[in-house]
Amino acid sequence: MAKQKIVVKVTLMNNDKRFRKALKIVVGLCGVESASFVGSDQIAVTGEGIDSVRLATLLRKGVGYTELVSVGDVEEKKPEDKETKPTEVTWQINPYEYHYNWYGMPRYYGY
Repeated sequence: MAKQKIVVKVTLMNNDKRFRKALKIVVGLCGVESASFVGSDQIAVTGEGIDSVRLATLLRKGVGYTELVSVGDVEEKKPEDKETKPTEVTWQINPYEYHYNWYGMPRYYGY
């Protein structure tokens, strides 16, 4: 099955208790991967194999009037293939570069 995105409009979402209750109902369904609020009264649910009618029915019983806004497939982003060319590294030795000896003290090279 393909991932799908369901947008549900729930009215009477006027306090935090109803927001939490609605999210608790949505996340409790089988197949839900993520749920988020779109605006003040819509919930976007993404997942695989979600029954949209069951979702709307549970939200109607628990929160209030619920309306299905849209049900559709999620467009997955495909990574762009960027050709990476190996960079040519040219090493140059700086005669004034310092190195550390065994005691942790820098050893300076000067010519």
